[in-house]
Amino acid sequence: MDISLTVWLLTILGLTALIAIDFLIGRKPHEVSVREAGVWTVVWIALAGLFGLGLMAFGSGKAGGEFFAGYVTEKSLSVDNLFVFIVIMAKFSVPLRLQQRVLLFGVLIALVLRAGFIAAGAAVLASFSWVFFLFGAFLVYTAWKLVQEARAGHEEEEEWEENRLLKSIERRFGVADKYHDTKLFIRRGGKRVLTPLMVVMLAIGTTDVMFALDSIPAIFGLTQDPYVVFTANAFALMGLRQLYFLIGGLMKKLVHLSYGLSVILGFIGVKLILHALHELGVHVPEIGIGLSLSVIGGVLLITTVTSLIATRKQAATAGSASPARPGVADEGPGTAEANGTAETNETARANGTAETNETARANGTAEPNGTAEPNGTAEPNETAKTTETRNGADV
Repeated sequence: MDISLTVWLLTILGLTALIAIDFLIGRKPHEVSVREAGVWTVVWIALAGLFGLGLMAFGSGKAGGEFFAGYVTEKSLSVDNLFVFIVIMAKFSVPLRLQQRVLLFGVLIALVLRAGFIAAGAAVLASFSWVFFLFGAFLVYTAWKLVQEARAGHEEEEEWEENRLLKSIERRFGVADKYHDTKLFIRRGGKRVLTPLMVVMLAIGTTDVMFALDSIPAIFGLTQDPYVVFTANAFALMGLRQLYFLIGGLMKKLVHLSYGLSVILGFIGVKLILHALHELGVHVPEIGIGLSLSVIGGVLLITTVTSLIATRKQAATAGSASPARPGVADEGPGTAEANGTAETNETARANGTAETNETARANGTAEPNGTAEPNGTAEPNETAKTTETRNGADV
């Protein structure tokens, strides 16, 4: 699709306006509620849907279909970013009221860096068609690696280390020892230094570049139109911030997400290789955008359903296998009453409130069957009466 410079500028201005509105509405630092996150998630998804329909109406049906396929793919791949974002937030101990601000500017940095990747990728693909083979092979390898990691399990806590760029910036400017509300720089000893808030923003933005290494080739496997690639990335990333607050606590339930993403990446990798062969004149079937969108949507649906079923089974198994509480005996003749009005002989002895049957008989204070104790404690054979019933008299 041939996009004029005017349309590019209007699109960028429109996205900037949406980001500015989002910032102005949430400019006061606060903890984001689930309701607020849900509303803004729906808003960004609706905006992406309207943009895709606009492409179909004023561009072409193919361009609209490619946008939706690219948007869904980038959205699903970006969910994996949230795991790392959570680790980064915890590592820097970001206050809850500042996390929204961190994600907003972190995602903006990521979008600018991704725009550079997209421009470079489009230029390379336009000049060298054989690069499709490299992209396709890389995506297939990434899919295989995801499967291996998923099979190995994720019991160990995910770690994150600062990249070289971030470390060099910290050495150059220095970092304050605590947060100073929303300030990004402060003066310390006459020198301007970074606040932890600025550092974590840079961490979010630069770390996202690592995820772009597989997501950018993936979307180029669906469309080679730079305009569609950029706008799909923009809408996927801007909605990611609210998605962080909406499903942050639910992501661990998506236990099959890695398998689903591996299938999607592998599928797109094969699609790229087939496209590269077709460009070389080899007669091979090409995968259309309709089939691509169906496969991506179907895989995500199946992955979500199976993940929730598996998580529910794990929770049920863990609940049934939980050990009995200490101090509570098994059911049977020696079990204390549920209302706590009787104790076993062993429990009573441990509390020093009862004597053994032998000691009681020696003192002549117990009956041969041991159904009552001199202190009026109820017996474990459930034949004893409470103190109120006996009115203080021995049985």
